[in-house]
Amino acid sequence: MEDKNINPLYKAALAISYLLLHSSDIAEAAIVAPSPSPSSSPTPSPSSSPTASPSYSTTSSVRASTDAPPGQWKLLLNITGVVAMHMALTHYNTVLMFDQTSSGPSNYHLSHRYDGRPCHRDQHDFSDPSCYAHSVEYSISTNTIRPLFIQPDPWASSGSFLSNGTLLETGGFALGSKRVRYFKPCKNGHCDWTQGRRHLSAQRWYASSLRLPEHDDRVVIVGGYNASSYEFVPKRLPNEECFNLPFLKKTYDSSEGGNNMYPILHLSPDGHLFIFANTDSILFNYKRNQVVKTFPRIPGKGSRTYPSSGSSVLLPLDLNDRFLKAEVMICGGAATEAVPSAARGQFLRGLGSCGRMTITGNNHRWKMEQMPTARLMHNMIILPNGNVLFINGAESGSAGTNSAARPALQPYLYKPKKQLGLRFSLLRPSKIARMYHSSAILLPSGRILVGGSNPNSRYVFKNVAHPTELRLQAFTPPNMVAAFNDRRPSNVTVDPVGGVAYGAAFKVKFMLRKKAWQSVHDVVFTAYASPFNTHSISMDQRLLVLRSKSVTVATAKGTVGKRLLSAVVEAPPSAMVAPAGYYMITVIYNGIPSESQWVRFMHK
Repeated sequence: MEDKNINPLYKAALAISYLLLHSSDIAEAAIVAPSPSPSSSPTPSPSSSPTASPSYSTTSSVRASTDAPPGQWKLLLNITGVVAMHMALTHYNTVLMFDQTSSGPSNYHLSHRYDGRPCHRDQHDFSDPSCYAHSVEYSISTNTIRPLFIQPDPWASSGSFLSNGTLLETGGFALGSKRVRYFKPCKNGHCDWTQGRRHLSAQRWYASSLRLPEHDDRVVIVGGYNASSYEFVPKRLPNEECFNLPFLKKTYDSSEGGNNMYPILHLSPDGHLFIFANTDSILFNYKRNQVVKTFPRIPGKGSRTYPSSGSSVLLPLDLNDRFLKAEVMICGGAATEAVPSAARGQFLRGLGSCGRMTITGNNHRWKMEQMPTARLMHNMIILPNGNVLFINGAESGSAGTNSAARPALQPYLYKPKKQLGLRFSLLRPSKIARMYHSSAILLPSGRILVGGSNPNSRYVFKNVAHPTELRLQAFTPPNMVAAFNDRRPSNVTVDPVGGVAYGAAFKVKFMLRKKAWQSVHDVVFTAYASPFNTHSISMDQRLLVLRSKSVTVATAKGTVGKRLLSAVVEAPPSAMVAPAGYYMITVIYNGIPSESQWVRFMHK
């Protein structure tokens, strides 16, 4: 049967993608479903299953580009034991994954409780939640996981990395809604979650956080369920509480489950906060508790924030604009009345539009364009070369328990500098549905780690439309496949490794095959802030195009057939451009990225 929801101009590209998928000898690994604990019998097999035209001028002549390889999928683990509802990459190249503790037993049965008492293999302990992990750390290098202890319930929490690489994780559900948690990564695999001494001032469930350009590692937490306010961690004053934010009250829609939770936050290079909720946005001076600008409403019907769950990126900040221009992109979301309709078992087609708007300067206008299909609950990931990957999600319904249908199995690649109408291309589809409570992050290898999906209130593996998903995948974008390795910069090193002050120079060395080498003008260096990802929001994600002062050919032994190059690269000018912390440095030669190395940008 013909799919009427797909943009007709994409059907040729879909056919090509189908042929590429089925003719390739690079197939996804065979899937088996071991049962790690007798408490359940998981069978985590994939399950596959009208909005009005907007009253604005938009681009409907979208054309599919088919000039790039479609990417590759690989199954990494059959079972992680824990749903990857939340995901974050540490600078030790491990990945934190955790879900909600209130969902009952996970599929990671422990041999001992965290207080040391053994977990016996009997009916009592198989039903005891304290005998199950709800957080794990995944090692990229060994492809293994180890259990962590997180409490109380971090369901739908927020997170931001501090300048030393520690993850500050805030809020959650019930007893967890005011908690502050920390995870300081380590090399020896013995680190675990710790609790902060102070609590939040307000309950924060479905809130967003953002790292600020302050010297004291301050993070702002904004909004959440029934929370029209924001607050700081740490507090600026001993008795400081939260601050009212009337904007969140104005954007609240009671008939649609709120539609202003997990507000979209981006740090503008002028130091102000871009805050988007529902369909509206402001530029906010958090130091003065003052709205600096009210931006135009994004055109079209429907909503963009939870539970409508569109996604957003701050497009790359570029040295050519002296890091002064900031452009936001917001895509997808749910139709008007999607939430109450889903409660009745009717899943309305989501939003298929994207809006781009420059938030700096004085000319603020949404420029709209269409995605290949409608999409919500997806992730938008900035790739090292500045392109944006769309992955995961659904085409119909809304976020929430069993509230969506039609898994969005096919990633999109978006090239923001291409001509309008040629920016989207279709990539190789997955065979695994990634619905509500799925996540995805960029790895230093250039691959995308993809996990999670559990639209059920418990871990359920059969007799439901979309079972709990515990498989872990990696998606390789087109320019990271092996066919481009002969043109890829390799052996990248960064010096100094201890940290680089704002505006200071640092060295980046790398190798290129002599046949590939043409000109120093073809080399670009980017810095990527790895985010905390959950519920389609990648908190603190940003990419910067850095200035290289020089690129020279060095001499080195043992480099037959290759050139060793040494570059002097300039760090970002300030914390407003790049808040202090760890960034992934990538060398890009003629559009082909290297694998990334970590560097720490810091205050003097």
